[in-house]
Amino acid sequence: MTICVTGHSNPDTDSVTAAIGLATLLNAQGQDAKACMQSSLADLNPESTVVLEKFGLTAPEELTDCSGKTVALVDFSDIGQAPANIEDAEVVTIVDHHKVGDVTTNNPILVRVEPVGCTGTVLNKMFKDAGVAIPKDVAGGMLSAILSDTVNFKSPTCTDDDKAAVAELKDIAGVADTEELFMDMLKAKSSVEGVPAKDLLFRDYKDFDMNGKKVGCGQLELATLDQVADIRDDLLNAAKEVKADGRHTVLLMLTDVVKEGTELVVVSDDEALVEGAFGGKIDAATSSMWVDGMMSRKKQVVPDLQKAFGC
Repeated sequence: MTICVTGHSNPDTDSVTAAIGLATLLNAQGQDAKACMQSSLADLNPESTVVLEKFGLTAPEELTDCSGKTVALVDFSDIGQAPANIEDAEVVTIVDHHKVGDVTTNNPILVRVEPVGCTGTVLNKMFKDAGVAIPKDVAGGMLSAILSDTVNFKSPTCTDDDKAAVAELKDIAGVADTEELFMDMLKAKSSVEGVPAKDLLFRDYKDFDMNGKKVGCGQLELATLDQVADIRDDLLNAAKEVKADGRHTVLLMLTDVVKEGTELVVVSDDEALVEGAFGGKIDAATSSMWVDGMMSRKKQVVPDLQKAFGC
């Protein structure tokens, strides 16, 4: 029995490196596991590609249908973010740092979900608890994921546990300057030139069930909003196209890492509901509003939307 360890759809760096990390840990404990992801290497986002190349990590195997397979989930536990036919798979492990989702199992399983900024932080603890040394390349991937998910410690999701994990992992990975590593990742992550608008929307995107209504939220982390000034109309049209595919609302977070805030592009059946959720006013000319301090989809967008939708 091979355990397919996979992260969520539209995988980010945490999803990819957590799959590698957990598969490595399971194999070290005598189980047969392989890292998977819901993307081909060619379609993987630029930041994750840079991280894999920098640390010499082998890309996880593509997995889009898990029917009849044994799977472990990392960085998510929502059916809507899982490979096709998750209901026909045997889920044996969940390791995450988000809210507990709607995946169910027929038998007791190992679940480790902690309120930290990154799945890599949870895995760092799991390696230590198991007495298993983290390989240098895997440590580099996990380190990168924590820096990415916490936006170099600027995100409100960041905890002391995340900072402690970075301090430990940088030594194992042989990374002298985490600031330089983060900036290299940000340069890749924020690159938009020549990329179709819909691909940018889906670069870091998740769908959520909000009281029976499908709500999508994508995020682009940018060094400056000027990077997308010339393609704002294209991004808005892409959001409208995605919304037309059966969604109540689609949001695109254009997050300015330097200014520490987000220009929130909104396409919704109920704009007033979104305005109420975030205490702002949508500019009719741009279909967006600035939300100062908004850096995290997990902590600052999803919970407020859930309240607004009556979840």
